[in-house]
Amino acid sequence: MASYKPVAIQTYPVLGEKVTQDTLYWNNYKTPVQIKEFGAVSKVDFSPQPPYNYAVTASSRIHIYGRFSQEPIKTFSRFKDTAYCATFRHDVQLLVAGSEDGRVQLLDIHERAPLRQFEGSYDHTVKIKNVFCVKHGQAVESVLLFPSGGLLVSSGGRYVKVWDMLKGGQLLVSLKNHHKTVTCLCLSSSGQRLLSGSLDRKVKVYSTASYKVVHSFDYTASILSLALAHEDETIVVGMTNGILSVKHRKSEAKKDSLPRRRRPAYRTFIKGKNYMKQRDDILINRPTKKHLEWYDKDLKNFRISKALDRVLEPNCVIKTPEVTVSIIKELNRRGVLANALAGRDEKEITRVLNFLIRNLSQPRFAPVLINAAEIIIDIYLPVIGQSPVVDKKFIVLQGLIEKEIDYQRELLETLGMMDMLFASMTRNESTCVLEHTPIFFFSFSPR
Repeated sequence: MASYKPVAIQTYPVLGEKVTQDTLYWNNYKTPVQIKEFGAVSKVDFSPQPPYNYAVTASSRIHIYGRFSQEPIKTFSRFKDTAYCATFRHDVQLLVAGSEDGRVQLLDIHERAPLRQFEGSYDHTVKIKNVFCVKHGQAVESVLLFPSGGLLVSSGGRYVKVWDMLKGGQLLVSLKNHHKTVTCLCLSSSGQRLLSGSLDRKVKVYSTASYKVVHSFDYTASILSLALAHEDETIVVGMTNGILSVKHRKSEAKKDSLPRRRRPAYRTFIKGKNYMKQRDDILINRPTKKHLEWYDKDLKNFRISKALDRVLEPNCVIKTPEVTVSIIKELNRRGVLANALAGRDEKEITRVLNFLIRNLSQPRFAPVLINAAEIIIDIYLPVIGQSPVVDKKFIVLQGLIEKEIDYQRELLETLGMMDMLFASMTRNESTCVLEHTPIFFFSFSPR
């Protein structure tokens, strides 16, 4: 009796983003710590000197947090209206912040009362005092000056613009990688990466050499502020819902110093090498036992409905949909797919329809799942209308198929237009070749 042959699971290439050095670097952070503030976090700023505390501006208050603390170590609350843009001075002794009434206050981190007050504005320009003015074109949300002083970055609307200050404010590059307004800018410690946060809940990381996006972060709410600690050890993001997300870089795991195992003796390696085969020796092969998956055991025992139920479990459907498709293909090859799909209740047929809706539009699964969808419709057509849940799934499946048919029709029309263009190009090239090909006439005279 022949042994059972397991179902061959078809493998597909894993599609995903290319893993680069930036991907490894910016993904090397721990799970974020979330701190709830009193209002939208409009500004986060790290102190340039140890212990690298950071100031958080939210609503009418300014909190100063320790780098690893979740409770504020200092609070400034003497603002009549909403506070904005609390920033440390280079010596970390003074703090400057704006407010809704257009005033800018200079604060001593050891005192509560402001030292001085200035006036600001909110228009569509970036003003550099006593130098020049550059026009961003939209409401300016944030500005950033490179440490060298040669480049200025402004953000407003969906644009991030880089200006060359050494050329009188000439526009160097305009970046449009966000879907909504860009609200904050930040520079990495090395100065080689520029970070931008937006209301589309994403943080983009740009290379300052090519100004291309090299990495991105996703957050749960619209982003208003962003800051990086010294050596990029901590990244803090403030959002519109008042949540402060703090992520610390993972520390390098120390390898445990285990005792060195003693190497085997030399005779262990040469054991059996000098054995000479005899004429009367009998060679016995030990059969290798093959491990069968649960669905293979069910198929081996002809439990086709049970095998299909196993591969329709949420864990299998989400992580390994190719296993589910392979089992459906195997059941169809055996001619028992209709039997496995028939006689199911509302909950079971809903699981099958959910899988079809989730994967029917994928080209790698479409040939197998379209056949399965046709079988399901033939089986359950007489009972449509008895279950609102199942009817809703069938309507969604119908809309998905109609949309896929429209896509295929558009693709065929595009393919026809491309064929006409290629055909006309071929004719033109052949005509040009004939026009430039010299023609030679030969005459022969009889001898």
